[in-house]
Amino acid sequence: MTHLTRRQALLGTAGTAATLALPSLARAQGAWPARPVTIVVPFPPGGGTDAFARPLFANISKASGRQFLIDNKGGAGGTLGAGIAAKAAPDGYTFFMGAVHHAIAPSMYPRLDYNIETDFIPVGLVSSVPQVIVVNPQKVQATTLPQLLEFIRRNPGRLNYGSAGNGTSHHLAGELFKLQTKTFITHIPYRGAGPMLQDLIAGQVDLCFDGLGSSAAHIRGGRIRAIAVAAERRAPGFPDLPTSAEGGVPTYKVATWYAIWAPKGTPAEAVAGMQAEMRKALASDEIKSTWTSLGTELPNTWGADMGQFVSAEVRRWAEVVKSSGAKLD
Repeated sequence: MTHLTRRQALLGTAGTAATLALPSLARAQGAWPARPVTIVVPFPPGGGTDAFARPLFANISKASGRQFLIDNKGGAGGTLGAGIAAKAAPDGYTFFMGAVHHAIAPSMYPRLDYNIETDFIPVGLVSSVPQVIVVNPQKVQATTLPQLLEFIRRNPGRLNYGSAGNGTSHHLAGELFKLQTKTFITHIPYRGAGPMLQDLIAGQVDLCFDGLGSSAAHIRGGRIRAIAVAAERRAPGFPDLPTSAEGGVPTYKVATWYAIWAPKGTPAEAVAGMQAEMRKALASDEIKSTWTSLGTELPNTWGADMGQFVSAEVRRWAEVVKSSGAKLD
């Protein structure tokens, strides 16, 4: 073999080796996530969405060795942050953690700048937690649902209830309660469940219809009193808290669910990667224990199944809005 031929053979071998190495190199460079991932939470810190987002993504960050950062964008009943997330670059580095509020919003806000069913890719449900009726113990003496109803009926309009904003599940839960119990209490909207709970604890509002997840620590700390959980069965972690059915209102059932979406156009690899990280986190003992302490259940609803669930919720809440006559205050 001549010197030139030998040199060509060596270059060919090296080229082949380099070519074979390229796919693995590309995989290493393109592995998701290659940089921090932002999770838009459309409510201020301290609310139900935040109560689930922070432990979930702290767990994912720790387990993966990558950064998953919470970005709170509160306002307009969660619709402001949803609009921001819908317009984010669909590059796999922005996700959105919304809730049942975003299935209610289409019926309450006629001019939304996004569509929860078509402008996002459903990733997976994070949790499903029942609503709980909670009161300020200094302002409301009732300790049971029958006692609370008796007081409201004797004093129509005297009590008020806070919500995380117009069109949120807190708002609709209150309006549904009024409809089903034929009572009247005044609605006071806030910019998120965190500020709402702060004013409930301070006595600025009398009661709230809150997701058990955000109220749990305050109930255990004695800062607010739980009256009943709006579910068919008692909540995990709160076995002594009666259901609304046990309190004489069997039709009153409201659950708050939380979910992750990606902006439309997000690469399938990033969506699959987020699903894989979520599945690992939700299966961990740490998250299972935390979810139990927050009174929630672990759903197992992903991708297209989640999309169908959300669409059904949009239709269900449209009927509740219509029958309750709920309006933006």
